[in-house]
Amino acid sequence: MTPSKANWLKKASITTISLWLAIFVFIPTLLVIATSFLRVGENNFVIFSFTLDNYQKILDPVFFHVFFASCYLALITTFVCLLIGYPFAYLLTQFSPNIRRILLLLVIIPFWTSSLIRIYAIKILLLQIERSLRFFYPDVSILYTEMAVLIGLIYTMLPFMILPLFSTMEKLDRRLIEAAQDLGATPRQTFMRIILPLTIPGIIAGSMLVFLPVLGLFYVTDLLGGAKNIVIGNLIKNQFLVARNWPFASAASVFVIILMAMLIFVYIKSINRFGGSRHEKVQ
Repeated sequence: MTPSKANWLKKASITTISLWLAIFVFIPTLLVIATSFLRVGENNFVIFSFTLDNYQKILDPVFFHVFFASCYLALITTFVCLLIGYPFAYLLTQFSPNIRRILLLLVIIPFWTSSLIRIYAIKILLLQIERSLRFFYPDVSILYTEMAVLIGLIYTMLPFMILPLFSTMEKLDRRLIEAAQDLGATPRQTFMRIILPLTIPGIIAGSMLVFLPVLGLFYVTDLLGGAKNIVIGNLIKNQFLVARNWPFASAASVFVIILMAMLIFVYIKSINRFGGSRHEKVQ
């Protein structure tokens, strides 16, 4: 390929991506922000009258209850995914490249199916387990509980934790681990002073990829929790589709956008800090 053709393809790709982001991300976000400053009408979705009342409603205790409930579910999901994903990703790196590819394929395969379909499958599975257990425990209840919601969230988000952890662990310098073992370090000391500090960027990346999407996975709580466990995504969805209060739904969406932007900023700063001082951490 000649340099001129390569340069043309580069410009075409950048232009296409920029147009896609502008049409489907930037412009809709601006519309949401603009709507958050309007009033709701009786016969119309919005009235073109400037107001800050929608942001004042965010200070309502009901909204904060939903927000903290969402963060609670997201934190538990992130913690459990980390507990499962960290040793799983480390074990992946111990296999030969051929077996590693097969195991990675098994991790990625769920992405080939709609997450909504997979949640329906989890719902059916939990229903069958509940029916089987009722032969021994008549009062047992699994479906439409917080436990069912957590199972669905963990199942859905676990690959997002495993993949960045595996990517980080795969790049570990094994000579550092071997040197620590030669110097008499115990497995615990090797993990705490070598492996863990070097994998912190993967932990942060995986945690962000799990925590942020959980805040908006309203269909998981609807299908597995029976709408009893409301996350902030449920609130926004209900305000748009049921209450038809688009201005308040937009204000809540802007609140989530700002929250995510702040967390992403913290993520970038953390990556720069831990990534830039790996050698010092190891020492």
